[in-house]
Amino acid sequence: MTGQVEELDRPAETSTGDEYVDLTPEYAREIFDALGEDDSNTASELLSELHFADIADLLGWASSNQRAQLVELIRPDFDPEFLTELDDELREEVINLLGTDVVAEAITELDSDDVVEVIEDFDEEEQRELLGALSDIERARVEEALSYPEYTAGRIMQRELVAIPDYWSVGQTIDFLRSAKSLPDDFYDIIVVDPRYSPVGIVPLSRVIRTNRPVLVRDVMESEEMRTVLVTEEQENVAHLFRQRDLISAPVVDDSGRLVGVITVDDVVDVIDEEYEEDMMRLAGVGEEDDLSSAILDTTRSRFTWLLVNLGTAIMASLVIGMFEGTIQQLVALAVLMPIVASMGGNAGTQTLTVAVRAIATRELTSTNAWRVIRKEVAVCGLNGLAFAVLSGAVTWFWFGDVMLGAVIGVAMIVNLLFAGLFGALIPLGLERAGIDPAVSSSVFLTTITDVVGFFAFLGLAAAFLL
Repeated sequence: MTGQVEELDRPAETSTGDEYVDLTPEYAREIFDALGEDDSNTASELLSELHFADIADLLGWASSNQRAQLVELIRPDFDPEFLTELDDELREEVINLLGTDVVAEAITELDSDDVVEVIEDFDEEEQRELLGALSDIERARVEEALSYPEYTAGRIMQRELVAIPDYWSVGQTIDFLRSAKSLPDDFYDIIVVDPRYSPVGIVPLSRVIRTNRPVLVRDVMESEEMRTVLVTEEQENVAHLFRQRDLISAPVVDDSGRLVGVITVDDVVDVIDEEYEEDMMRLAGVGEEDDLSSAILDTTRSRFTWLLVNLGTAIMASLVIGMFEGTIQQLVALAVLMPIVASMGGNAGTQTLTVAVRAIATRELTSTNAWRVIRKEVAVCGLNGLAFAVLSGAVTWFWFGDVMLGAVIGVAMIVNLLFAGLFGALIPLGLERAGIDPAVSSSVFLTTITDVVGFFAFLGLAAAFLL
């Protein structure tokens, strides 16, 4: 019947050997219990049921001793792709446990972009040892990728791609795809190139299959919709392009416009995840390398710097309190209430800051709409300030029986939340314009401002109207 696809007769279940169980805390506990009882056979059987990505997660959950045991169990027959699923710190430890000779043999089965990801953090001597296992062509590809700056398209692209001349027919293309011996394991688009090996269009594989053989590729390729990426483009910009244009893949070109690689959506997903994690960690004043697998001293050092900065800002806030020491001594209730004003301002500012940093990262917030966003955030914080001024003023009046004290904390609340909204948006915008990552230090500056303004407004108003 026209317009329908016939359902082929086939078994209800097809066993491909790729059916895995999900890694759950209970399943992991079974494996760890088997390791604790030195029952390697049971542990091996349980491990064999897991996908390589789950094995990577399991290694992250394990203690150092358990990790060493697990690595020994997977050593004889592990999927090399699991190395790409490990965090940087954990990957280095696992590679040391496996041994560079085992890893060198394993990476020969990986795509060039995955090889780069595995070895890029090692020193030159270790890189040479690992690269020695690759063929001359593969080694040259990886070495060229390593020559590009970190966090650029050249580092995440893969050299394995399908490129054809624009004068081929669909039939020639299909015959080539069937007979070629060096095609990528997975690909979705075919890149069309001119005689200079510059991309002129792209053809989805599905379109090739549906088109008649005599049709020329140039007649079915997408040229206006194709987007190329410069090899030195920052990976964050590449991720934005994929997200904005809903791309599956994009050709990568050098300065002369010559095709040198391709970036696929699976690599971009990793970039988006990496950028999100980086911003989240920096907002908390924690280094990118600070994870659950890091050594205690390394983690301590990475967190010390921002804690030191926070100590300095806390001292600034304390100096403001010290200016009103006499006022606090005369009215002890101020010491009880003043943390409320500072805390509310800090929380309101953090809400604005989080929205602003995310909007800058996704390019929703730019200089063209900055003032509109700032006005909105100030208005939102102002309305919240009014609401909480009434609430906190009523509670204070009921608590201490002083209507003027309730009015003072209410006004201070409004003032501090207005400043929180203003600077919660201004600080990340200012840092971004100065070329500084707004996720790195915005929260430290914001906390200082809300503490200082909150204490100064509350204690200053109290000194003026209560004493």
